[in-house]
Amino acid sequence: MFPSSTYIEKVDFAFLFITAISAALLLLVTVLMIYFVFKYNHKKNKKAVNIHGSVPLEIFWTVVPIILVLGMFYFGWMGYSEASNPPANSMEVKVTGQMWKWTFDYPEGFSTDTLYVPQGVPVKLNLNSADVNHSFYIPAFRIKRDVLPNRENFLWFNAEKTGSFDVACAEYCGLRHSYMYTKVIVLTDSDYESWKKQKIEKSSAGQAI
Repeated sequence: MFPSSTYIEKVDFAFLFITAISAALLLLVTVLMIYFVFKYNHKKNKKAVNIHGSVPLEIFWTVVPIILVLGMFYFGWMGYSEASNPPANSMEVKVTGQMWKWTFDYPEGFSTDTLYVPQGVPVKLNLNSADVNHSFYIPAFRIKRDVLPNRENFLWFNAEKTGSFDVACAEYCGLRHSYMYTKVIVLTDSDYESWKKQKIEKSSAGQAI
């Protein structure tokens, strides 16, 4: 089950909105084209002539596409704007992409190859690449962002449901690109705190040795 959020709903709506408009225009153009082929066939209607200029038609096919494009832009911008403004109280995790794995560094000083986050807490991922271009992609959360060398990027999310969700690299990065899969594990707050405590203890024990 996908984690619900207003961002996911906005992305899905924008996608369905654009798809519906595209399908409607395809159907309209196809039907009109077939209709005109038969309606104005030269054998059946030898008096049919081409129209050279029509102000109403010019206005119609200029104004209507502008309205449709502005509608697509608006719904796309709503999702983009939310994705570009993480809350000030977000939990931050450093993400490093390299051929061919992901590494997650937590503020407490430990690292993992799987992303663990608490449920209902905004998480900001600071994205870095150690070598070539990658792309951090969580399909269930509808988020994807380029991970580039010598440039820090970010994305954020707030998982409202617990569970395990796929993380992939969506940018071809070499022969073993398909190996760059991992998971984001969303835990309840208490389970996350227990997991974090264990990781801190293991990290401290390793440093002591």
